[in-house]
Amino acid sequence: MWLVNILIVLCSFLSMEAVAWLTHKYVMHGLLWILHEDHHRKNPTSFFEKNDYFFLIFALPGIVCLALGIYTDLHALLYVGSGITLYGFAYFMVHDVFIHQRFKIFRNADNVYFKAIRRAHKMHHKHLDKEDGECFGMLFVPLRYFRDAAKPHRNANKNTVDA
Repeated sequence: MWLVNILIVLCSFLSMEAVAWLTHKYVMHGLLWILHEDHHRKNPTSFFEKNDYFFLIFALPGIVCLALGIYTDLHALLYVGSGITLYGFAYFMVHDVFIHQRFKIFRNADNVYFKAIRRAHKMHHKHLDKEDGECFGMLFVPLRYFRDAAKPHRNANKNTVDA
C-alpha cells in the first residue's frame, strides 16, 4: 500500500507542473493579470507583490485535500494533497528563492538544470505585458534551454534574473 501512496504523491507532484503551466498562461496572463502584472513590472521598493496572493490561491487545493484525507475516509486525498504541497514548496524554492533571489541564498548554481530553468524564466520575464509570453512552466522547461545551458558561454557570470 505504501508504494501506491508514494505513486499518488509523485503523480500529484508531476501533474502540478501542467496545472501551473496552464494557470500561469491562461489565468495569470489572462483574467488575473491584475494580480500578476507587478511580478513582471517589479516595484523595487517593495518586498511583497500582489502576485504573492497566488501563493494563497494555490495553497487552498492542497490544504483541502490534506484535510479531507485526514478527516474523512478519502485517505488517498492525503497523498494528493502531499504532492500538491511538495510541488508548492519546490516552486517557492526554485522561483522565489533561487531565480528571483527574494531570500539571498542559493545564489550561484553551476548546474545545467538550474542554468536552464533560470534562462527560461528570464525569457519569460522579457515580456512585460500579458501577451506574447513564453516559458510558462517552472520545473520543466523546453529542451533548448538545457542545450544552451550545457554549452560554455562567454558571459558565464550573467546567469541571474533581474526581473
